[in-house]
Amino acid sequence: MNTIQQLTQLDDLSFDNHFIRDLPCDTETHNYPRQVFDACYSPVLPTKVAKPLRVAYAHEVAELLDLSPELCLSEDFTEVFTGNRLSKGMESYALCYGGHQFGHWAGQLGDGRAINLGEIINSKGERWALQLKGAGPTPYSRTADGLAVLRSSIREFLCSEAMHHLGVPTTRALSLTLTGESVIRDMFYNGNRKAEPGAVVCRVAPSFTRFGSFQILTARRDHTLLKHLADHTISMHHPHLGIPSPTVYLAWFTEICQKTAEMIVHWQRVGFVHGVMNTDNMSILGLTIDYGPYGWLENYDPNWTPNTTDAEHRRYRFGNQPEIAFWNLGQLANALYPLIEQVEPLQAALNVYTTTFEQGWQTMMADKLGLICYKPESDESLFSDLIALLQRVETDMTLFYRQLAMISTQTHDDDESLILPLMTAYYRPEQLTADYKAHLLLWLKQYINRLQQDDNSDEERKTRMNSVNPKYVLRNYLAQLAIDKAETSDFTLINELLECLRHPYTEQPGNEVFAEKRPEWARQRAGCSMLSCSS
Repeated sequence: MNTIQQLTQLDDLSFDNHFIRDLPCDTETHNYPRQVFDACYSPVLPTKVAKPLRVAYAHEVAELLDLSPELCLSEDFTEVFTGNRLSKGMESYALCYGGHQFGHWAGQLGDGRAINLGEIINSKGERWALQLKGAGPTPYSRTADGLAVLRSSIREFLCSEAMHHLGVPTTRALSLTLTGESVIRDMFYNGNRKAEPGAVVCRVAPSFTRFGSFQILTARRDHTLLKHLADHTISMHHPHLGIPSPTVYLAWFTEICQKTAEMIVHWQRVGFVHGVMNTDNMSILGLTIDYGPYGWLENYDPNWTPNTTDAEHRRYRFGNQPEIAFWNLGQLANALYPLIEQVEPLQAALNVYTTTFEQGWQTMMADKLGLICYKPESDESLFSDLIALLQRVETDMTLFYRQLAMISTQTHDDDESLILPLMTAYYRPEQLTADYKAHLLLWLKQYINRLQQDDNSDEERKTRMNSVNPKYVLRNYLAQLAIDKAETSDFTLINELLECLRHPYTEQPGNEVFAEKRPEWARQRAGCSMLSCSS
């Protein structure tokens, strides 16, 4: 068996910065806010900081990059991934893109607080782009400082890895570091500015190209560069589609629609709410990207959004995410139209999104309920009745599905014993009126009857259900507890959560506290219930 030789020096990383070699660069070299034309990126250096300190790193991501544990614990690792030094082969830059924000065209946006370090090729021949978030201003920072604070950086670091281990397509996070400097933030834009610890996350993905990367070029009628970027993206990330042509562009867009649908199905499966599904936050590879004011659905409420900026209209609420993804793909279709110049094939590709999502959702729900396959004649009403039940009283989504696996298909002594395994999922048991219990019992008996049609053992069903219904997710209050401790220089809970979230479907004796439903103190607390777009 061949063993991979792990690197002991960052200067030994193998960089192949094809993006900046192939695509045009901003000709202005000074770093100040401006409109950038005729370019896909701007060269910019990370801002050096006073006293970088490593808080945590993800060893699986380090392994992807062939980095040894000793290297990840070194001072040089901390210096490089906080932005104080560029290792050999790194060429830092910020991406230019635009986007629709809350449904309105915002023009140029770009990497306002993200600085790319380049693309490496690992020992398996895989391409990984490295990016620092919070490493200082770029030409796209507008009036902001390009920095990030510890609380948002902890949330991004932990959630990137939690989502990966849940099986959700996502960007990854290599490291979380402190800068040793303070950053001034007004968390809820209400005039209460305060100094917070500055931090940097190193994000890792095959590519950080977004829908907005193409939108900005079409908006500016720069069709030559639009084609250049599309050709580059296809050749680097979709080479199986062939040499770029109108037919290949269409096949590429169709694949984007399919992968986006698959990602959204996963979001709905685990109860993840992105919170800010602007088109500049949509990955061209169908990855979850940009962990800002995200949240985990605790009590099942399709109208919930974690984003205070979206509190009035709730555009990005949990139940609306499938429709928003479709709308965003429509904006990408408009951006790619100059390459294809036919409406009908683009609409057909969008229909692929709809079909993929609907079929994926049906299969996902069948899996969550432990059914061997989806049967429309019985399961459509079974699913819709369950969702109605979950909304009637305050029900913890994660716990409900996990506990549902405990239901026996054998004869029950009485109705109360049938309901008993689900009781831990209810936030307010007093809401379980006689009418609600009757409705729940009716559904459970229909569910058991449906399970008996599959002729599968309870143990086999439980195993299947527990493989798709996580026990451990990054509950909003857990992230906030980790933040509270970290702001006193205690990073133990960050690393404990990171370890726990590596095994979200596994029973973990001693970690049950991380599976408990939201405590009452967290119901309305900032950081646990709602967040802003502020870092």
